[in-house]
Amino acid sequence: MYHRLYIEYLYYFNIEQDYYECHEVMEEYWLNEGRNRLLQALLQVAVGLHHFRNQNIEGAIKLFEAALAKSNETWEGELGIDAALLFSKTKEYLEKLHEHESTPFSFYPLYISILDPILAEAVAACVPEGVAEDDKF
Repeated sequence: MYHRLYIEYLYYFNIEQDYYECHEVMEEYWLNEGRNRLLQALLQVAVGLHHFRNQNIEGAIKLFEAALAKSNETWEGELGIDAALLFSKTKEYLEKLHEHESTPFSFYPLYISILDPILAEAVAACVPEGVAEDDKF
């Protein structure tokens, strides 16, 4: 039901918080899916977090703004996530980033709430054996 690359994107986003790897797998998926703008928005949220983690405030702002501009796009596929919540949290993050110079704050991760239990199980299956799973989704 869900493509392996999409499952990996969610794994790297929620579990590993490896936003560079999120970018890698989602970009491949995005290209395979005809460059859909909603999938691109998910990709851009990850890249925005990657930029901020690396102290690139302007890059993070640019990517979050681009993601939010595409957040209402449609896609024929099934996401199985609470995209509205993710984009709401992204908007809050962006507002803080706009004030970062006067009110600095440390990086913190965002999490994607997975609504479909089948998808949640597929993401959990990516966790290497012997590694404790957090209930992040």
